[in-house]
Amino acid sequence: MIIPAEKDLRAVLARFAQARIEHDVRPTGRTSRDLEDATYTLCVMTGARTAEQALLAAAALLEQYSASGAGISQQNETLAA
Repeated sequence: MIIPAEKDLRAVLARFAQARIEHDVRPTGRTSRDLEDATYTLCVMTGARTAEQALLAAAALLEQYSASGAGISQQNETLAA
């Protein structure tokens, strides 16, 4: 699986959240299509088959991003010392 860039993953998560909220508040054909599209994109991006799996995978990826960011920061501090 190709790992998505953090900013792209965050953008898709935000799009999914907005679509989910709009559809829950006032369901229409448009909100349903927007939610389906955002769900599909999130699933493709994370390699998941369901929205629930995609959200779990996205959370794991975000955790990896923050862990690798901390590792990079610590490595740079070591090199600077």
